[in-house]
Amino acid sequence: MKISRLAGVAALLAAGFAQAQTPTVKIDGLLMEFWATQMMDSNLRLNTTAAAGASKYYGLDSRFQENGFAVKRAEIYMSGTVTDTISWNVMFDPNNSNTTAVPNAVLQDFVMTWAPIKGFALKAGQFKMPTTYEATMVAAREILFFERNQINRKFGDARDRGIWASYAYGDPKGFQGKLNVAISNGTTDDGSGGKNNENTLAGSGNAQKDYTFRFEGGYGAAHKFGFYYREGVTGLKDSTLVTATVPATWTVGAPTAAQIKDNKDKTTLQGIYYAFKNDTWQASAEYATGLLGRRYPTLFTAAAAPLREHLDQKFAGYVVDGAYKMGNHWITARYDVLNYNSGDDWYTATSPYKTATADYSPKYTEITVGYNYVFIPTKQAAGKLKLDFVKRSDNFLTPRAGQTGEQGGNSIVASIMLSY
Repeated sequence: MKISRLAGVAALLAAGFAQAQTPTVKIDGLLMEFWATQMMDSNLRLNTTAAAGASKYYGLDSRFQENGFAVKRAEIYMSGTVTDTISWNVMFDPNNSNTTAVPNAVLQDFVMTWAPIKGFALKAGQFKMPTTYEATMVAAREILFFERNQINRKFGDARDRGIWASYAYGDPKGFQGKLNVAISNGTTDDGSGGKNNENTLAGSGNAQKDYTFRFEGGYGAAHKFGFYYREGVTGLKDSTLVTATVPATWTVGAPTAAQIKDNKDKTTLQGIYYAFKNDTWQASAEYATGLLGRRYPTLFTAAAAPLREHLDQKFAGYVVDGAYKMGNHWITARYDVLNYNSGDDWYTATSPYKTATADYSPKYTEITVGYNYVFIPTKQAAGKLKLDFVKRSDNFLTPRAGQTGEQGGNSIVASIMLSY
């Protein structure tokens, strides 16, 4: 009986691969986005980044440091089928530049999918891991603002190479659920954005992998909710960890060299989200936290200063955004906070972020208010004009002559997005 059951399962799987159809190839779409940026004051151009932590934590896009024009995206999508159950899709952006460290920067997504039975899919290739909401579940052509929020652009937007299994179930008009499990190289934070193989960079090629889980829920078309978890460690080989030492700057309660090695720059990301959408309103909220780990490592191929202030340093952030829709005219707003040391932990006698005259604690707030003119209100992905004012917290730039205290800078960004 058991043999016959196994034979039946094997036959089903074989049928899933063997179903015949004429292979197809198509250009799935094109996304173009153009920015015009305007500084609200000269700080963004003239002030330097704060030495007390902010320079390595707050990622100020260089396009905001001058008034100018920029091509943000030029994405080309292609997809096809091989059989009824096997398909593929790729997305590349020729606006990106290949470099020695990232020889495949133009290639964004490379996905092969096998879907042998209803609800189940197995993917292999290069893609974003199933984590943060906006970066992985909201297409770039559908985001409300000029750019994604801090949590998503920092922790969810990079790719990785691996495999991803999912199972979806439920009623499209009622409750739906989807379980996702992925295993990947864990090269998201190696400077390539996950676009390298495990052993491409010097000292990399470890046996450990990243593991990701996400539950996606929904009720009808209006409500989406879920939670996710990702965990990994350093991308360095075990043989290179012998160089780990206690940094000279870590003086109070510092871990031993053995503890630093055992920690292996453990890296985590966990979060929860909710989104609502109807013809008049659109809103979402997300909270995420985790260990900074290898994103700001303590382990290197040669002795170097650590890039974080505590072995178990945690980040935490949240974002709330929304839009009020009046036909072609949408009013948008977003409140966005990300703290890179939510526990305020360090191994020094005094705060490494505070000076006698300023506080550069790495907690950053961005408030964005905007206006969208949507060309086709029932299909916002087709194109829109976006005008956003971005107010940033004043703690990532140092004062110039005549200035005192923490400094920052605000921007106006106008963008036009077209796609099909």
